[in-house]
Amino acid sequence: MIQNVTHLLKTRRFVPLFVTQFLGAFNDNLFRTAMVLLVIYGIYRSAEQEALFSAIAGLLFIAPFFLLSALSGQLADAYDKARIARAVKSAEIVIMLFGAAGLYFLNIPAMLVALTAMGIHSTFFGPIKYAILPQHLERDEVLGGTGLVEAGTYIAILGGTILGGLLVVQDPDGRYHAEYAALGVLLVAIAGRIAGQFIPAAPPSTEDSGTLNDPDLPRPGLDWHIVRASINLVKATMHVPRLFVAIMAISFFWAIGAVLAAQFPPLVKNVFGGDQSVATLFLAIFSIGVAVGSVIINRLLKGEVSARFAPMSALLMGACVLALYGLSISWTPYPELVGTRIFLEEPTGWPVVLSLFGVATFGGMFVVPLYAFLTTTVPKSETARTVAANNIVNAGAMVLSAVLLAGLLKLGVSVAQTLLLVAAGTIVSAWLGRKLHLACLEAGCA
Repeated sequence: MIQNVTHLLKTRRFVPLFVTQFLGAFNDNLFRTAMVLLVIYGIYRSAEQEALFSAIAGLLFIAPFFLLSALSGQLADAYDKARIARAVKSAEIVIMLFGAAGLYFLNIPAMLVALTAMGIHSTFFGPIKYAILPQHLERDEVLGGTGLVEAGTYIAILGGTILGGLLVVQDPDGRYHAEYAALGVLLVAIAGRIAGQFIPAAPPSTEDSGTLNDPDLPRPGLDWHIVRASINLVKATMHVPRLFVAIMAISFFWAIGAVLAAQFPPLVKNVFGGDQSVATLFLAIFSIGVAVGSVIINRLLKGEVSARFAPMSALLMGACVLALYGLSISWTPYPELVGTRIFLEEPTGWPVVLSLFGVATFGGMFVVPLYAFLTTTVPKSETARTVAANNIVNAGAMVLSAVLLAGLLKLGVSVAQTLLLVAAGTIVSAWLGRKLHLACLEAGCA
């Protein structure tokens, strides 16, 4: 039961993975926030360029999930997940050397190379993160463990976001610098590798397969043809009705979430007239909201893996997005960029923050149970590949949303108007959540 899973924070079967994941998410967001704020506030001077850069950065980070998730899932199911985690965290140190150089020298290509490489890093760590949980935890601990990981991840995002914003500083001449952010991403990468050393062994499961492959056939070897492997993995997973609906619901959620997240810095600067401290506040509030939503849904479900609250959560998220849109179109920005104090002194400043908090909270309530569902309704020998198949479809949906967003911006759609696209998407998410709940009731899995 969720009220009892805090004991996991004292056990080696959970804590090293939790800390490793925490530091990885922290570093991702420390680097990305520093990069985006440095580029948008310190290099570019065009609203269109800024919005387009934000969309392209999101696309580069997500593309590896689409291309390499099948391989990462196969590796995680075929080899010891703890050993792979340590190899991935060692690679993060090398990646952050490039990232630190980009931040230090204000080199956009170097920063984008590091961002893409961090996408590859996350692609290979993602299946491990979720697949180890049912291997090391009891069944009634998995939902709580997933909730703790998600809450911890978004607290890490919060910390990384805040620190990334604070470490991008403006000198008296008006130029922006990120030398301390460059040092920070290296130190966090090293700490993550140390934490990964303590993850207990997680060898391939010997449990018979019954969902993705015929148990009477020999298990195939690794398929290094990434396109064929991706197609085969998605086909093998998506033919199971409940998995199909769950993955589609998660994918659609992240597609609209990608549009929303990509627009935060341009929305703050060009709609609300806020400086980088306000952009950091937006990202921080979003992270806090998802963490709160993760805790609330675990309390409501009391350890049960169920999608029964998903439709309501998605619709409430959409209502909060509409409120944010209404506030954005009625906002009159100052002639120059303002800080957090002045922004919050506006009569509608706090309503904007509360609307954003609502979006994130109900989003967390929607998506957390769906990840727990993916890892508890398939054999343990197939969890990594199930998560990998989910990541492929998620990434494809986010890539399409990024391309759509870039196209809309090119056609002259405003940053504020893209919020309407997000609000409409939550209706589809609610419908998919309802379908999943009904499918689970019929199959006896919820």
